[in-house]
Amino acid sequence: MFDFFKRTQLSDRQEAAVRKTLSNLRSQRRNRFRILACIDGSDESFISVRYAAQMAVTDDCDVIILFVRPIDQGLHSGGLQVRLARQNMMDAGFELPGVKHLKRALEVLKEEGLDAADWPREVENQDAWGDPAGDNKIEYKSPTGRSVVLKLKTAPDVAVGILDQYELGPYNLMIFGQPSRWRSEFKSFFESGVVQSVATIAPCSVLVARPSGDKHGYFICTDGTSRSMQAIRRAAVLAHMTGEPITLFSVAPDEASKPAAEEAVANAKALLKAMKITVADTRVAVGNAVDEIVEMGSLFRFIVVSDEGRSRLQRLFKGSIASEVMKRARSSVLDVR
Repeated sequence: MFDFFKRTQLSDRQEAAVRKTLSNLRSQRRNRFRILACIDGSDESFISVRYAAQMAVTDDCDVIILFVRPIDQGLHSGGLQVRLARQNMMDAGFELPGVKHLKRALEVLKEEGLDAADWPREVENQDAWGDPAGDNKIEYKSPTGRSVVLKLKTAPDVAVGILDQYELGPYNLMIFGQPSRWRSEFKSFFESGVVQSVATIAPCSVLVARPSGDKHGYFICTDGTSRSMQAIRRAAVLAHMTGEPITLFSVAPDEASKPAAEEAVANAKALLKAMKITVADTRVAVGNAVDEIVEMGSLFRFIVVSDEGRSRLQRLFKGSIASEVMKRARSSVLDVR
C-alpha cells in the first residue's frame, strides 16, 4: 500500500512538472511571431513555405512546417525500420510518409534565404494515436534564437491534426496553399475540405496563399468596426516589416453610406499614422462588399479581411464576407483574427 501511494505521489509530481514546463514554453512562445506552414506534398502546397520564409524576416519569427500523415496502426511502415525513423526521421535510411516533403520544404526555405540546415538541431518523438512511429519533430535553432521546425504529425484526419498542432503552439498565423475546392456555407456545414474546415474555426489568423506574379502590396479592408481596426493594426505591422505598400479600402452598400466608408478609411489611416506606418493609398467603393473586394484586390499581392467571429452555425444563416473573399479571390487572402 505504501508503495502504491509513493508511486501515485511521484506520478502527480511528474505531471505537475510537465504542466509547468508546457506553461513556461507557451509563455515564451507568446513573445515570438510563430508561423505554421501546412503542406500536403502537392506542388501547390509549397507556396505556404515560401510565404512563411518571406514573412519571417526578423529573429523573433519562427517557422514551423507541418505535414499530417494518417494513423498506421498496422505497422505497414515497417517494424524495425520504424524505430530507426523514430530516432531521426530525416537521417534514417527508411522514410516515413511525408518525410521527403519536409526535406523539400527545407530546401524551399533555403531558396528563400532562410537556410537552417546547418543550425544545431534537436530531435523529438512522441507517442500518438497508437501509431508505431508517433509524432516526429526536428527543431533547428539559430545562434540568434530563431527556430525552424519540421513536424511530421500523426492524426486520423488532416484538419484534426492541424488544429491539434495549434494547441501545441500557440501560433500567430497559419498558411495554406490554395484549396482545390471551397464549398458554400450550407454545404460546408456538412462537409468541407481541409483548408476550409481549418480556416472556419482556427483560433489564429489564416493566410490562403496564391501565386502573386509581379503583384505587390497589402489591400487592407475595413468596415469601421473595432474588430476591423484591430485587424488593420496587425496586418499593417506585417506589411511594414516585409516592406510591402499599404492600401486601405472600404465598401459602402449605397451612396448614402459612402461618407461612413470614407470615415472608416480615414480613421484607419490615422491609426497607422500614430503607429508611424505609411499608407500608400486609400480607396472607397460603392456596391457589393465581396464583389468589390475581390475585383479591386486582384491588383494586389495580399487582400486583408477581418474575421467576423461567427460560429459555423451563424455563418450558415448570416454568411461571411471573409470566407467568400477567401473562396473567390485571385490574390492571397489574409483573414485576421
